Amino acid sequence: MNIVLSIGGSVVGRDQDRISRYAKMLRDVASDHTVFVVVGGGKTARDYIGRARAFGADEAFCDAIGIAVTRLNARLLIAALGHDAYPVPPETQEAALVAALSGRIVVMGGTIPGHTTDAVAAILAEYAQADLLINATATDGIYTKDPKKYPDAVKLDEISPERLVELIAAERMGAGANLPLDMLAAKIIERSGILTVVIDGSDPSNVIDALRGGQIGTYVR
Repeated sequence: MNIVLSIGGSVVGRDQDRISRYAKMLRDVASDHTVFVVVGGGKTARDYIGRARAFGADEAFCDAIGIAVTRLNARLLIAALGHDAYPVPPETQEAALVAALSGRIVVMGGTIPGHTTDAVAAILAEYAQADLLINATATDGIYTKDPKKYPDAVKLDEISPERLVELIAAERMGAGANLPLDMLAAKIIERSGILTVVIDGSDPSNVIDALRGGQIGTYVR
């Protein structure tokens, strides 16, 4: 199987123990599958972007800062993986496909301004004809509303790509949904029919459960 794993920057950050556990899990998975990983920027990226904005930087400049941080986070995971990883983060999805020919785990960050790492992962899954896209994030799935604000929020075990797009559109209109995927990622998933699962990324073993098709997180299909 071809697997693309998107790991939120808020999930791994600079947590050495969690990065080590992700590295161990990825080695196990890569023994049977082709694995691509996209790492987000998290709090570090937000901090740098916030300071740049305070200096008057425009959004494209801030995006470039965020991309740089995602690539630093990718390098941390590469360091943890050692020789099991391709040695540098590819800067495009095409380069990631070439890197995969090495037989190693490919780890990358962002690509271009305007694309979140979730969108990068969805596009990579399309390029790689992935069998499964896993989004390991700070929430345990997709809810109808922000569960931190609304006690009646309902976690969805399964959702269609079309319904996901509708929820994201509703969020933009102020409906209060708290969604771990952005519109571009959702539209890529919708057009490609990529089987996607959103899981709690705090425990790397959840990735194994998702690979086994367990009832974990929220499946988009």
